[in-house]
Amino acid sequence: MPQHTSPPICRDCEGFATATITTGTRNTDGTRVTLRVDCRACKGTGHTRPAHVLVQVGR
Repeated sequence: MPQHTSPPICRDCEGFATATITTGTRNTDGTRVTLRVDCRACKGTGHTRPAHVLVQVGR
């Protein structure tokens, strides 16, 4: 039986909206330099808008 969530989870990132990527270099204190990247589809929220909020374009 399917589980329903409110609001729906983003199908591009499946709810894992932010990823941290190491660049391979180190800071002066020895920690790794990292980049934080957000999902483009949900803009880092992990959720999508309900279908009735979206606007249909075209025919």
